[in-house]
Amino acid sequence: MKVLIVSTNDVTGGAAIAASRLTEALGNNGVSVRMLVCRKLSNGLYVGKVGNKWSLKWNFLYERLVIWLHNSFSRKNLFKVSIANTGFDITRSEEFKNADVVHLHWVNQGMLSLKVIGKILKSGKPVVCTMHDMWAATAICHHARECEQFHSECRDCPQIKGGRFAAKVWRKKQQILSDCKVTFVCCSEWLASESRKSALLKGQTIISIPNPIDTRLFRPKDKAEARRMMGLPVEGRVVLLASVRVTDVRKGADYFVEAVRMLAHNNPELQTNTTIAILGGQAEEMAVQMALPACPLGYISDASRIVCAYSAADVFVLPSLEENLPNTLMEAMACGVPCVGFNVGGIPEMIEHRVTGYVAQYKDAADLAEGMRFVLCDADNKQLSEACLKKVANRWSEQSVARRYTELYESISFSHSSHRSASTPDMTGA
Repeated sequence: MKVLIVSTNDVTGGAAIAASRLTEALGNNGVSVRMLVCRKLSNGLYVGKVGNKWSLKWNFLYERLVIWLHNSFSRKNLFKVSIANTGFDITRSEEFKNADVVHLHWVNQGMLSLKVIGKILKSGKPVVCTMHDMWAATAICHHARECEQFHSECRDCPQIKGGRFAAKVWRKKQQILSDCKVTFVCCSEWLASESRKSALLKGQTIISIPNPIDTRLFRPKDKAEARRMMGLPVEGRVVLLASVRVTDVRKGADYFVEAVRMLAHNNPELQTNTTIAILGGQAEEMAVQMALPACPLGYISDASRIVCAYSAADVFVLPSLEENLPNTLMEAMACGVPCVGFNVGGIPEMIEHRVTGYVAQYKDAADLAEGMRFVLCDADNKQLSEACLKKVANRWSEQSVARRYTELYESISFSHSSHRSASTPDMTGA
């Protein structure tokens, strides 16, 4: 069986990293797999590329231009919606022609248009679509937030000013899916539950399979050595915050700043022996806002140094306000680090409250501070760490996730073949 993984990027962004990890996991477990992207930054021999930088730039800019015009010339929320009005026709590629199963991941921002997605679904090949956000279940938005229009029909998207054109995109998606069967895979039970409420996906198969992680790479390292490698104090406690852009409001930057202030104010004993390590873009900007000593690590792409950053920490904090199944939580836990995050999206599926960390009430900075205090002061850190490692091994290891996907591919391929055989007229005259 030959599987084709389709993704906008290969290593940039959480969805791309998850798709790449799945590709490697499948390959390591005996599956013939290729990946097709339009932005290739890795040297992976299994990764193919469509288009060139100029055609990709045109696709990207044209889509944003149309959204900008419908958004009354405002840049607000410009990247929180996608309309898939342009993209590459991958059905002409050798990778697509050779595939037995086509597996779509995050394909927005110029990779695939709705027209091409329609061609893929009507190609006769079994199709799996892994959802890394809510775009497949809505008209144009990636996170519906409090909006429930997608339960019946998206008509006027509240995330942009001229949201009425969402109804047009909804109808296009509805037409594409009307006579096609797709297996939608959600990375978390939360997203699967939300997707089943979508009128757009009514009648489609929706299941949940988590993303995999390479536990040979992401594993605990000696804490003292990791801290020396990262330039952090060997003694005392270290709290780690990590994000592509740590000041992102959607990633809960304001709540983290306030939670650290509360932690320092209410626990004077932590003021002299606790360091906030900040990993990601704009780390220096975040560091100056901390009420405790802070060490900006900046943006790091080298995986071995990222592992050192996790291993150096006593607790990892993810204050995100919107999440599916965040890779950073999985990575931290694979390094044996207890985690703290809000009760939103798939986070409570990953962090078991007071077992592998602490799940704080949504948008409650005081409870986020309490979660950090619990891990740093009250809990048995060794016990939390062991629970993290056990959960990673049982749920997110490459072998476990690859096995579930392989079983899915075989199941839908068999079902697809049976359906095609049953629909083919008997020409023998028997």
